Amino acid sequence: MLMCRDLAVIASDYIDGELPVLQSMSVKMHLMMCKECRTFIGNLRASTDMLKAHSSGQADEGLIRKIDERVAQALKEGPRDSTNRGPK
Repeated sequence: MLMCRDLAVIASDYIDGELPVLQSMSVKMHLMMCKECRTFIGNLRASTDMLKAHSSGQADEGLIRKIDERVAQALKEGPRDSTNRGPK
């Protein structure tokens, strides 16, 4: 039987219709019994729809470059001290 934590892992694939038939049926059975997961899926679906409605579908190349640079810098610097949560 599908557990809530298992559903959370595959929720996006379920919403996108990318699960195999048996796994999709397992999700549907779980949703019939679990109010919290129905709420979770409903919220995830609403968020996904809202993002699609407000997205041009094209990524800003400058933003991608900045993200790549920040990730590379963070990887080079290594883990930060958990007591220092601000920028270095």
